[in-house]
Amino acid sequence: MHAVYPLLLGALLFAVGLYGVLARRNAITVLMAIELLLNAVTVNLVAFGALLRDRFNTGQVFTLFVITLAAAETGLGLAIVLMIYRQRGNAQIDGQRELAEPLGGPRDELQPGAGAPAVGPDAEVEDEPAAGRALEPTKAAR
Repeated sequence: MHAVYPLLLGALLFAVGLYGVLARRNAITVLMAIELLLNAVTVNLVAFGALLRDRFNTGQVFTLFVITLAAAETGLGLAIVLMIYRQRGNAQIDGQRELAEPLGGPRDELQPGAGAPAVGPDAEVEDEPAAGRALEPTKAAR
């Protein structure tokens, strides 16, 4: 058997997986595209291992490592996606720019930025710190 056929299949799988990673917006489809990329690598490793016919079967050994890596990536990736889906209600990648939990609890999820301090170059600088304002009522009581 010629080595062209499995190598062509591996290149085709890699191209489809790369398109899926770059063009898709759903996290589950991106994970599936990453799996296609890893499967393309395994096909190429087995094809080159059969082509070179070395004594130690390094193509097959590296294929086992890639399969193990793919299984771990799938488990962790799906766990992360499920946590994000439970917390935010969708698995779209574009909407997940901010992965931190809201600071003020459930109210912040409904009103992002409510009660959050302004940070940035055009944020207003307070003259008096908040601790100083908190002591004003006690000074007035004396």
